[in-house]
Amino acid sequence: MRSQPRLLLVHGSVVNAELTWGAQKPLAGRFEIVAPNRRGFPPGPDVERVDFEDEAVWLEQFLEPGTHLVGHSYGGVVALLAAARRPELLRSLTVIEPPAFGVARGNPAADEFITGIEEHWANGPRDPAEFLRGFLALVGSSIPPGDINPELLQGARTLMVERSPAEAVIPFDALEPAPFPKLVVSGAHSAAFDAVCDVLEERLGAERAVLAGAGHSVQRLGEPFNELLASFVDRAEHA
Repeated sequence: MRSQPRLLLVHGSVVNAELTWGAQKPLAGRFEIVAPNRRGFPPGPDVERVDFEDEAVWLEQFLEPGTHLVGHSYGGVVALLAAARRPELLRSLTVIEPPAFGVARGNPAADEFITGIEEHWANGPRDPAEFLRGFLALVGSSIPPGDINPELLQGARTLMVERSPAEAVIPFDALEPAPFPKLVVSGAHSAAFDAVCDVLEERLGAERAVLAGAGHSVQRLGEPFNELLASFVDRAEHA
């Protein structure tokens, strides 16, 4: 029997699990943490295509009964789809600003964001470093000039072959009645991401938390996010 609750952490675009979830290392004393690197990210090889639907199938190998599934950004979209595929294995689901912008179409901020992202993918720079800089500006993040190392370049190349998460069809009919608790977390930096999280909160019957100060990467706040997640997981364990 597992002695600690099991957290499965799914990273998003650009950087791998180690860089995404570095601030969650202190949780290792309270939880079993599983944080796989998705395909296309260091130390693995490049890939020709990334599709959130394929990633949800791939993720199933890491799901075990009683898993608390946590997904950031693109990994949040993957987590939503995986949770709908195997709800019987989950004890809880947490998503951090998943870019499932399709669920918020009609909201002006979401529509504007979708237009900007589609334009960047269609006509943005083909140089991976410049493509990455443009993408980070769109999502409200940045990197210091000249600070693009080989790992970031690989992440940029993977980013360029991602299927747009705005195309994701979130299976609310399967997720809403699923018995595990859901938590949606946003970073108070983007009206477009807020719009998505508002829809998810309502349609999933989810708890909602807003933690400002780290933009899109809320988990990098460290202790405030860790305590939020730990409290949610503990309550789910004892529900």
